[in-house]
Amino acid sequence: MLSSFPQGGIVQVIAAARLAKAKGVLAALLISCGLLAHAQTSASAPNSDPTYQALRNVGLGGEAFTVSKLDVKRDAGHFHLHSGTVCFLAPVNGKVTGAVFQGDGTLILDPPIDVERKNLKMLTGENEFSENFDHAVFRFTDSTYDEIKKGSTPSTGTCDAGPLKESQHATRHRLHFNLDARILADVFKSSPGGLFVAFIHGSRYSDKMLFAVDPQGVPEFAESVVGFDPIAINLSPEEVCLMTYGENKHGYWSAFHFSNEYNNGVPPAGEQKGVIHIASQKLDTTIEKNGFLSGKATTTLVARENEIRVLPFRLYRTLRVQSVTGGNGKPLSFIQEDKNDDFQFSVILPAPLAAGEKTSITTTYSGKEAVIDEGGGNYYPASREDWYPATGGPAPSDFSDYDMTFRIPKNLQITATGAMLSQTIEGGQSVSIWKSEVPQQVAGFQLGDLKEEDVKASSTDVTVAAYANREPPDFIRPLMGHALGNFSTVSIMKGPLSEAQYAVTLYSGYFGPLPVKRLSISQQTACTYGQSWPQLVWLPICSFFDSTQRHAFGLDFRDRGYWDAVTPHEVAHQWWGHLVGFGSYRDQWISEGFSDFSASLFLQNAYGEKGEKMFLKFWSDERLSITEKSKMGFRPIDVGPLTLGYRLNNGRSGDWVARGIIYPKGAFVLHMIRMMMWDRQYHDQLFKETMQDFVKTYTGRSATTEDFKAIVEKHMTDQMKTFGNGSMDWFFNEYVYGTELPTYNLETADFTPDASGSVILNLKLKQSGVSDNFRMLVPIYLELSNGSMFFLGRARLVGNTTYEQKIPLKGLQGAPRRALINYYYDVLAN
Repeated sequence: MLSSFPQGGIVQVIAAARLAKAKGVLAALLISCGLLAHAQTSASAPNSDPTYQALRNVGLGGEAFTVSKLDVKRDAGHFHLHSGTVCFLAPVNGKVTGAVFQGDGTLILDPPIDVERKNLKMLTGENEFSENFDHAVFRFTDSTYDEIKKGSTPSTGTCDAGPLKESQHATRHRLHFNLDARILADVFKSSPGGLFVAFIHGSRYSDKMLFAVDPQGVPEFAESVVGFDPIAINLSPEEVCLMTYGENKHGYWSAFHFSNEYNNGVPPAGEQKGVIHIASQKLDTTIEKNGFLSGKATTTLVARENEIRVLPFRLYRTLRVQSVTGGNGKPLSFIQEDKNDDFQFSVILPAPLAAGEKTSITTTYSGKEAVIDEGGGNYYPASREDWYPATGGPAPSDFSDYDMTFRIPKNLQITATGAMLSQTIEGGQSVSIWKSEVPQQVAGFQLGDLKEEDVKASSTDVTVAAYANREPPDFIRPLMGHALGNFSTVSIMKGPLSEAQYAVTLYSGYFGPLPVKRLSISQQTACTYGQSWPQLVWLPICSFFDSTQRHAFGLDFRDRGYWDAVTPHEVAHQWWGHLVGFGSYRDQWISEGFSDFSASLFLQNAYGEKGEKMFLKFWSDERLSITEKSKMGFRPIDVGPLTLGYRLNNGRSGDWVARGIIYPKGAFVLHMIRMMMWDRQYHDQLFKETMQDFVKTYTGRSATTEDFKAIVEKHMTDQMKTFGNGSMDWFFNEYVYGTELPTYNLETADFTPDASGSVILNLKLKQSGVSDNFRMLVPIYLELSNGSMFFLGRARLVGNTTYEQKIPLKGLQGAPRRALINYYYDVLAN
């Protein structure tokens, strides 16, 4: 989700279901006994596929084995089963998909990359990750069944079925991931799959630990739950992970690609692990006055692998599917469990697709709560990226074409991603047709009793349109005349409209033009976050409050410039996140950090003389966000590097620490590159060329951290080249892949005349608190007699060292007032 704050705000026919369940249990028995290999139902009732039902209701079978000193290695995870009993699950479609182990076991995890080893050490305080367990549940579609049988002896013993039930309860009700549907995809294949998931009852770190290996990318388990809405991190395209999911010990401890992918350096960039690519979406959506949404989506997709029968989608949990049909109009089986459980939507094809094969399916669905009526003609689109069948999460995702028709009450207005082709009134409905101007990763909309105002962003082809609700939402009304006065977003919307107009012009000059003709800015009823979709920006209603009003509502926590920066930040996402995507969660700083940096450009340029003060305060606040200790006692910069992204949130460091890295530190990385490229003659010209090259190269694609580094190396200054031997590895290792934070002490900075009458700057600058190889170009500024700031040059420092120099100052009118370092927060430092 491309938002500047985590999402939040203020504030079935029974007989048919019973019949489907009864059919499923009977089919499960037949399949387990080998009497029924597969059956297709003609009805489109959810979850009625017999093979799926067999997996959903699977229990222990009759096979048990005694194990002694048996090792099961899954990539970097080594399971040592010292002694005990293994009981296998009943076969489904002739395949055994799981086992329960009881006895004495140990899991040792040795990640293939240093950053993951360091993260484990931070979480455990030990050099080796070793967890002991007395029971575990293994679910698999790989060779685990054959391996264990080969390395053990038959037993007459039994196992407790409790751990199996606990693991099923965890995936369905806690982790909110339909593991049965994922296993089904491999069960349908003729060859073994590669899935392996272990639920471990550990004794040292957590009794709720999960280790997973999946060639399709790590399953999107929810790491925590807010209300009923799971918050998950999409770790794909990485294939291996270790996590815990206890109430107080939750988080992703480690994640990485298959170990052998690191043999030749960094794994291939821009991998797409999803089994399907969505080429286009045709969406016909009706939204009623009470917010009830009903839709019909025709999805054209291409298989990325062979033998694809199960198509996984994201669909908002309250949107219930009525039917799915194939391109021939025949009904297809589908999976969709209860909205509060493992609710993911999957479609089961009658025959497998081959890699590269294209097909289309049509889904009809409807439900409440995806759009919420907030009163006064205000509507809150709670479902942003999955109000239609979609794939992927925040990343990685596809760029697809969208054709959309919206049917809403005729007294309401709507704006959406793409260009509006037509709008008509048909009976009591307003019908509008929209089409994406360029391929998009996601589509969205905002509706309400909206008033529109348009302006042209100068020197661009983009029209900026502002939309504000004519009346306030219900939760605002009791406050009017008191804390809020005569509050109206219609009258206040001119400010954000002007900000967006200026931001589009400014960013077009720095990053290159947008390839679209229109950008919509809309007020939303959510108070504490803004968000950006292609050509559509949602601004929080509380950003329209003044400082006194925000204080009355307890919103002072955002006084660090958030309310000034939210509009330019969200507008910047049109470039960072949408025009240029990000490769994975490790690259999300390219989206959020770059947008935060862009907001600083806006503040520096949009406000005349006070712009410099706002600019300096912005970077001071960003530095504090990175270096202040959280309630858990951690400074964000110490918890981990930028490339761990939202994985930095966990039960030990806290659930908000990642934001203190991804946004401000990501912004600082780009800010430092800008300042290293700046010179007195050409100012930002080299930086602009670099960023425009990056945007042009990766428009309509997802870029990785290494992709960005390569662009920087292509344009870097001679000083940057010589300092890093032609590479920017030194800088990225320190600030992107590392956690170092230097301290600078300007021990001497005085001025003396020389024999010729010129002024000599006697400079002594110390760098400390870093590793021996840490290097930085530290800027030196002079405050001149007239109060202006003059850039003198950059000192080259390596390791814990002192830079001492006598620098002649020629051509100055009188002695400077003082010498300073890092005046513009050029370097992230103490």
